[in-house]
Amino acid sequence: MSNTQKYIGIDVGKDWLDVACFGEAEVRQVPNTSEGFCQIVAWLRVWEPALVVVEATGGYEQPLVWRLLEAGWRVAVANPTRVRALAKASGKLAKTDRIDAHLIAEYAATIQPEAVQLRAAQEQQLRALVNRRMQLVEMRTMESNRLKTAHPALRAHVKSHLDWLNEEIAALEAEIQALLETLPEWKEKVVLLESIPGVGFITAITILVEMPELGQINRQQVAALAGLAPYNRDSGRKRGRRRIFGGRKRVRRVLYMAILSAKRFNPVIRAFFERLEARGKEFKVAMTACMRKLLTIMNAMLRDHKAWSPAP
Repeated sequence: MSNTQKYIGIDVGKDWLDVACFGEAEVRQVPNTSEGFCQIVAWLRVWEPALVVVEATGGYEQPLVWRLLEAGWRVAVANPTRVRALAKASGKLAKTDRIDAHLIAEYAATIQPEAVQLRAAQEQQLRALVNRRMQLVEMRTMESNRLKTAHPALRAHVKSHLDWLNEEIAALEAEIQALLETLPEWKEKVVLLESIPGVGFITAITILVEMPELGQINRQQVAALAGLAPYNRDSGRKRGRRRIFGGRKRVRRVLYMAILSAKRFNPVIRAFFERLEARGKEFKVAMTACMRKLLTIMNAMLRDHKAWSPAP
């Protein structure tokens, strides 16, 4: 380690950030806000550190990490257990926010953990945006249901909240689109999935966020991960109905909505659904089979880097 290199440790709290430079006694404190981030960036321009290490604190560190990465600094996120292990090994058992900041700076200088890549941080932000959109859509559904039975005195309030939710969802979708432009690999996958009749942008990006394994595993594994693989329920001579369970609920939810569209506009899914109906399959069973087939098609398309083709 060069004597000229500086290593920064940042202890993250819900309200405050404690910043220490390895080898210096002073610990600086700023609020865990955008203004505080700007102050830290200004200090970093003076220090020009080789690495900044931020301790993971239940997600409170994420906005700071993103801001530092955007500013061009090398940033690592440290597991608190590993930082404490180093402290115990060196006989430093006391614990305060200021002491922790020094310990994290020492951890940065001694261990020099691998820095977070900006691309990984962008992907994490994309997942957060998609998840937040899904949360708001769920809230909108609940509010829409409440509106049907709301007291006349409350309907204006519920409608106002619905308008706000619609605006927030639209803003999130625009933000997702903009962020996707900085992630060419993700954008390519979205374009491939959008080429499937019945699959729109939101379906494509949600599937990719919820199933990052897509295109890298076989169709049996894909079905199992999504909770779309039917399992036997047999015991002795008894033969129970095969059922699906477990897996990723959000994947199934978005696939279900996609099939409602695909069985009208996608010739392959429509023909498959009609064959199942002709064989007397229940609607729910036929829908599940179509969801599994669509997910299998998506997996093959991403694996082979090929757009939709109706040819068998």
